Amino acid sequence: MTTPTQSSEQKWLDDLRTTLTNDFEAQTVRLTQLTADTGDPGEAHTQSALIAATRQSIEQISGALRRLAEGRYGICERCSAAIPRERLEVLPHARFCVPCQQKQH
Repeated sequence: MTTPTQSSEQKWLDDLRTTLTNDFEAQTVRLTQLTADTGDPGEAHTQSALIAATRQSIEQISGALRRLAEGRYGICERCSAAIPRERLEVLPHARFCVPCQQKQH
């Protein structure tokens, strides 16, 4: 039997999965558009930066979706502590808790 807290948590995770999937699809479309040849060599540097940022976003989103599917979402990859939901709501692709993230830099 599930408790109200468990069902609330599951709904949040389901909603998050939907949002991340939609974001992934949107970023994939954006990347396809960005990689189309514009023919303007003056925009090459800007185009390259946008492509790199979009690819990074896709990697972060797909990583979060993979962790959701594997049941590892919200667990710090360094210390295995739970990442606070507040942090995940702000940064859904967070892989580390705040103390471990600070040690990364």
